Amino acid sequence: MLNGFWGHKIGMTQIFSNDCVVPVTAVSAANWIVTGVKVKAVDGYDAIQVGCLRERYRCKPFSLDWLKKIKTYFLYMREIKGEIVPDQYRPGSVFDTSSVQWEGSYVDVTGTSKGIGFAGVVKRHGFNGPPGSHGSTMGKRPGSSGSLRRCGKVIKGKKFPGRAGGATCTVKNLAVVKTGLDNGSVFLVRGSVPGKSGSLLYVRKV
Repeated sequence: MLNGFWGHKIGMTQIFSNDCVVPVTAVSAANWIVTGVKVKAVDGYDAIQVGCLRERYRCKPFSLDWLKKIKTYFLYMREIKGEIVPDQYRPGSVFDTSSVQWEGSYVDVTGTSKGIGFAGVVKRHGFNGPPGSHGSTMGKRPGSSGSLRRCGKVIKGKKFPGRAGGATCTVKNLAVVKTGLDNGSVFLVRGSVPGKSGSLLYVRKV
């Protein structure tokens, strides 16, 4: 059974549950079409291939001829692995997430974090910075680069200023608060997930 799906982050909002405010992230699994099926006997593993339609073709009737021009009609092409590929997933059918009970379960959400450009060590790695008294003039510099200065080398992996964000990361064990919105294609997940609004996400049931 497939235990995951690809979707897009809509944004964050809040709902009320038992007189408490719960911050949630809305994830949409709409506009994904099954483009292919892989079976273990032929390909070595079971999976389905799905593609996200480009916005200009989402309101048009689907045609199997679109599968011959993948790059023209689809924005993304991804795979979803599973031990047993359900029979209802055929090339050209709309990907449906209703085969798995999502509400009340926990999921891991993988995405690309927001890129914040070039950043110093305080923002990038969480350094404390210099003391605020006793005439410190260090500023927000990283400090010593290691004990190999005599050899002209820096130890690999030292934390220095550089490009921050824009990396693939996973937030684990988030509760699925509500499903069934917008014809069953929108999920509300408790907490925040990587990326900005509109970014691509992979949601996997724990």
